[in-house]
This record gives sequence, structure tokens and C-alpha cells, in this order.
Amino acid sequence: MKEIIGIQVRYNQENDKTIYSILSGLSNDVREKERGSYYGSVSALFRHVLGGTSYFLGLFKASLPHNAAALKAIAPLEGLAIPDGALSEAQWKSLDAARETADAALVNLVSALSDSDLKAPVHIEWYQGKPASVPLYFMLQQLHVHNTHHRGQISQILDELKVNNDYSAINVALLP
Repeated sequence: MKEIIGIQVRYNQENDKTIYSILSGLSNDVREKERGSYYGSVSALFRHVLGGTSYFLGLFKASLPHNAAALKAIAPLEGLAIPDGALSEAQWKSLDAARETADAALVNLVSALSDSDLKAPVHIEWYQGKPASVPLYFMLQQLHVHNTHHRGQISQILDELKVNNDYSAINVALLP
């Protein structure tokens, strides 16, 4: 199970890096323009992916109090600022450091997990307490789905803009 999750988090890291690079090749006006997605612009969609990663990892902290390496892996996220609203060019450029921090924290967290950690309950406040918690491995998989979903939205917008964005091809370099 950890091997599969490891592939997923490295996939996430690689694709976030590529999407950031593609979006950085666009003008700030194009990145920030309302596109009709739930989050509006491609910039806002990308920031939602990063914010989601940071949020999910914050949920995991309470499930891993005994794993010092896991807590160390996610510690860089404390105080991580992902700006809201329309970004300036300078704010966009500074977002790359947040991307690197969030993605590295996710990869490092998974590296630090044991098989028993993957089964640790993560308490959630959704669904009126039914269930009150789910296994960490399930939440890691849901994070992967969440991020892939929103990168797919970005890809669709880039397709409409006729911007080459074939970033998610089969990548055997992700094999452990």
C-alpha cells in the first residue's frame, strides 16, 4: 500500500511542478482571468490544489503524534501562506516556494509512515460524525484524487486556450 501511495505523491509533486511551469509561461492577466470554474481562474485553481495539500496534511498531524519523522515532514507547512484573490506577478512567482514546500512535505510524510501509521484514524468533521474518522491511507488517496481532479480542470482550461499541457502521461520514472 505504501508503495502505491508513494507513487501517487511523487506523481502529485511532478505534476504540480509542471503545471506551475506551464502557468508561469502565461501572462498574469491570462492566469488571473475568470474562467467559469468553481474557483474562477487557473491561478485560483492551482492555489486550491496547494491549499488542499496543506489542509489535508494538517488533518493528519493529530493522527501521528508518535511518529516524530512524520511530524517533522509536515512541520514546514506551519505558517505556509497561500495568497487569496487575484495575484500580482510577484505573488505568483513567490507561489513556487509554497508549491515546493507543500509537495515536499507530502512526499516526506509518506516516506516517514509505517504500515500501521497508514491505518491510523484521521478524525473528520464531515458527514455529521458518520464516520467520525477514516484511515490515513484513505485520506491520502482522497488527496490524490482531489489534486488530480483540479489539475484536470486546469488542463481543460489550458486546452481551451490552446496551450500545450500534456503533463500527465505515463511516467515510469515514478516507479520506486
